[in-house]
Amino acid sequence: MSNTILIVDEVHKILLDILNRNNITYTYQPKITLAEAKAIISSYSGIIIRSKFKIDKKFIDLSPKLKIIGRVGAGLENIDTEYCNNKNIKVVNSPEGNKDAVGEHALGMILSLFNKLKQADLQIRNGIWDRENNRGIELAGKTIGIIGYGNMGSAFAKKLSGFDVNVIAYDKYKTNFSDKYVKEVELNEIFENADIISLHTPLTEETKYLINFEFIRNFKKQIYIINTARGQSLNIADLVNELKTGKILGACLDVLEYEKLNFENIANNNISDEYNYLLNSEKVILSPHVAGWTNESYVKISKIIAEKFTAFLA
Repeated sequence: MSNTILIVDEVHKILLDILNRNNITYTYQPKITLAEAKAIISSYSGIIIRSKFKIDKKFIDLSPKLKIIGRVGAGLENIDTEYCNNKNIKVVNSPEGNKDAVGEHALGMILSLFNKLKQADLQIRNGIWDRENNRGIELAGKTIGIIGYGNMGSAFAKKLSGFDVNVIAYDKYKTNFSDKYVKEVELNEIFENADIISLHTPLTEETKYLINFEFIRNFKKQIYIINTARGQSLNIADLVNELKTGKILGACLDVLEYEKLNFENIANNNISDEYNYLLNSEKVILSPHVAGWTNESYVKISKIIAEKFTAFLA
């Protein structure tokens, strides 16, 4: 079993098919618990996971044979990548597979908010035909500031290309990425010019609560915020305070800081007055961490992980 892969989360069948075609043996246990995985991981040279549990130092040390860890999806915050690097363990993910889904979802959320589609739909279903109070806002002419210009940020910029908007982006770790879809800028230029900001950063100690009161107050204009990245990158209490003051005109939130580790639900013990405000505000569009969660992306993220494992094990 020295080169067998343990798969601990639900994946698309295409991942298993590719492993089979390449004669890579695996154990598929999508219902396995953390305790059960710890009990058997020493027999495996690889593991494939989504967000079920953390792969930390203690878990990694249980398997001296471990060579590769795959995260089906984009974020790597549930894997101790630094320790993996120290142990010469390869870590791969598949952000290429859901970047288009995230870009489309972010665009859909801001268009829905600007055109009051949620409100209008609900009113009509309740017999209310109110045109004046459902007058919308156009994207055209707005400046959109993208923070984090990896797979997700660049996909969003591309989706915006037909809307006659000015797209600028800042990435602390990337340079020279200006192209026909975006202009690379320093963060202060986003503070100066942005009407809308869209967050596309991974969750790290550096980006935890990146969007907070101090950050928001740097903006010259009143702004709209889109977050399809990670919930803990945005401080909800500060967001709600600035929605109340009018500094933030609206928010599109696919992710919330209240989510459990596996993103499958809200941690009820963390529910706050601010969360209730979001639920009842017409200035806010919410979705349950599904920006990258399409039928197509489910296939692509699984396929990409399988190909990366195949290439590594070859």
